Amino acid sequence: MTTRDAGSTRKPGRASGLAALAGLLADETRAGFLLALLDGRAWTAGELARDAGVAASTASEHLGRLVAGGLLTEERQGRHRYVRLADARVAQLVEELAAQVAPSADRLPRTLRESGARSAMARGRTCYDHLAGRLGIALTDALTGRGLLRQDTGFALTDAGLRWFAEAGIDLDRTGRRPLARACLDWTERRPHLAGTAGAALCRHALDARWCVRIGSERAVRVTAEGEHHLGALLGIEASDLR
Repeated sequence: MTTRDAGSTRKPGRASGLAALAGLLADETRAGFLLALLDGRAWTAGELARDAGVAASTASEHLGRLVAGGLLTEERQGRHRYVRLADARVAQLVEELAAQVAPSADRLPRTLRESGARSAMARGRTCYDHLAGRLGIALTDALTGRGLLRQDTGFALTDAGLRWFAEAGIDLDRTGRRPLARACLDWTERRPHLAGTAGAALCRHALDARWCVRIGSERAVRVTAEGEHHLGALLGIEASDLR
């Protein structure tokens, strides 16, 4: 046995897997697809190709690699092929990596349209299946301030928080392995917002009840007048903090 063999603790299987994952993420087009799919919806290959400004054949090749690598899942309806992020763990990985390179967002916008889109995303957006931006932070702060969410030892709903979700008619699916509450670093606010099962349930309820509506083709959302009323009544959030 050589000296290198005796002292080596490298595990080839894990190392090769990590290298393969890094390779998938190390392409700007594929990274752009993953960021677009953080809206939690399924996209067609053609939609992603247009969003990234690449040819359909190029998009198809990249999507095939992402599906084969386990980062995306696909489903077909008729002649249409839809893709989405494989699961919440993939979304968490993309979110956290994106947060680490957020300083690039400090670049001044080049057009009025880009400036408007960035402002809308900062005000409120979906982060895979939960709410982010100033809206997500306002909700997280309100839940914490009312003793419904604890942040001192990691994110955790209190007993009062569990009752609040039940009384608000927001169903929490606690049968899976996903954490009930998880902190997700907000790349615009640089503070954690609520993710996990509770974050996803709150976002889903807000969209289904029309408390929030999506804006255009981006991940941006805005709070409706009805949403301002209900969130004010349920959490005491001022309407100005939701705009």
